[in-house]
Amino acid sequence: MSDAPRKVAIIGLDCAEPTLIFERWRALLPNLSRLMQAGVYGELRSSHPPITVPAWSSMMTSKDPGQLGFYGFRNRADHSYDKLSIANSTAVKADTAWDILSRQGKHVILLGVPQTYPPKPINGVVVTDFLTPSIESQYTYPAGLKDEIKSWVGNYMLDVPDFRTEDKARLLRDIYEMSRQRFEVARRLLTSRPWDFFMMVEMGLDRIHHGFWKYMDKNHPKYEAGNPYENAIRDYYVYVDGLIGELLPLFDDDTVVLVVSDHGAMKMDGGFCINEWLIQEGYLAVKEYPAQPTKMEKVPIDWPRTLAWGEGGYYARLFLNVKGREPQGAIEPARYEAVRDEIIAKLQAVRDHQGKPMGNVVLKPEQIYAETRNVPPDLIIYFGGLNWRSVGSIGSRQIYTFENDTGPDDANHSPEGICIVYDPRRQIGRQVRHQWQLMDIAPTVLRLMGSPVPADMRGAAIII
Repeated sequence: MSDAPRKVAIIGLDCAEPTLIFERWRALLPNLSRLMQAGVYGELRSSHPPITVPAWSSMMTSKDPGQLGFYGFRNRADHSYDKLSIANSTAVKADTAWDILSRQGKHVILLGVPQTYPPKPINGVVVTDFLTPSIESQYTYPAGLKDEIKSWVGNYMLDVPDFRTEDKARLLRDIYEMSRQRFEVARRLLTSRPWDFFMMVEMGLDRIHHGFWKYMDKNHPKYEAGNPYENAIRDYYVYVDGLIGELLPLFDDDTVVLVVSDHGAMKMDGGFCINEWLIQEGYLAVKEYPAQPTKMEKVPIDWPRTLAWGEGGYYARLFLNVKGREPQGAIEPARYEAVRDEIIAKLQAVRDHQGKPMGNVVLKPEQIYAETRNVPPDLIIYFGGLNWRSVGSIGSRQIYTFENDTGPDDANHSPEGICIVYDPRRQIGRQVRHQWQLMDIAPTVLRLMGSPVPADMRGAAIII
């Protein structure tokens, strides 16, 4: 890296899977291949947990989720049983790289970066992310940019509606249209606004992985040979590579280009019903067991007799019901660690539906984060090492399920994303075998742009 300040462009591909880009389909992706051939590239280790929120914010603040104080999209607002807060831009208290650059007078363009809604004023422009309620919301800064976007692409797609659907033809059309619009807006902004730092995030890869992984992966339990969507994911990767190829000529030789993802993707074998397991093990008590699978928040819980409960999602968050902390706590504080360790041992010993060791990974937040702000879970659980999702509903009387309680979903998130760094002034062409971590990206951007890296950033600048 040169010491002279550079411009930086980040193309974020949510959920881009390194084995597909670096290996399986590399020959079909000429633009990404060119960046790899002339730059440096490698896996980018995600956050705990490896999900969109908090991963992108962890990447661009260089803080871990515990320091940020949010552990997913929805988080406990306090130690009550039902109050949740949404982790939008107002939850991000730490400086992002673009906050620092903006204060230094650098011009910034942000497009679709998670946790930018509601938009905050910066020295530049913001088009917010998929967490924005609708285009009726104020999703741009400055406000007048909304009208420009409408003139460019019509009704702008913040996200594809209902990506967990059986209507695969509609889903595929929506994913392509969303990406077409996003890259069109990117081109318009890059050619009409001054900028020193540009960052966009495309959500299409995440949506197509969740919607179509079983059609592609021969190891997926629901794969059927010769299905009509066997090449849907491959063809979309090729399409996105083409869209990237249309952006690259807009970056001059003074611009370092990074292509990054917040995590990767992997097959999902099924779901583990965390609250059903807790009921069977005697940790969770209900006043009335539902006749059909029901969201936990709608089930009457017998809190004085409950020791623990869990949440669904791509991973599980498990909470203990502690006296003096929760309103109707049942665990004496002196027994907290003993109960937690007991649950960990039981979860690690769980076998799958075929009697094989499931390989659950159970993490204590205070052991993986520098600090734990706000209300962290008491345990974080990756069922089957993320080959299984967590199902939070109650009423099936089953521990294992092969139907998702939030709609069809074929994939989970793997902990490794991608990172490609291309400096047009240097021809390197090297794959990095050691693993970068996503908190390395913010220091890399600041160092490239000649800005001091704050001492409290956790990551280290990538040196090429």
